[in-house]
Amino acid sequence: MFQDKTLVCQDCGQEFIFTAGEQEFYSEKGFENEPKRCRECRVSRRNSRNNSRGPREMFAAVCAGCGAETEVPFRPVEGRPVYCMECFQKQKEEAAY
Repeated sequence: MFQDKTLVCQDCGQEFIFTAGEQEFYSEKGFENEPKRCRECRVSRRNSRNNSRGPREMFAAVCAGCGAETEVPFRPVEGRPVYCMECFQKQKEEAAY
């Protein structure tokens, strides 16, 4: 049903193969458009978008489990417990049982 296709990358202009397996995957996921970029350009574009976000803002907090100073990637809300990584992992393990 699917056959390998040669496409041209819109960023670098190089030809790349859109394999039958990739086409089948796109079809299963409901994607209607063929890829416009080669793998290298897709990876480069993804990395440049991720790097442009800058460093994640961290907020100081006191762990509700052990009382240690910690930093978390969200603004703590008063009245809701915040845990350090170690206590957070313990909470997850206890909830699993």
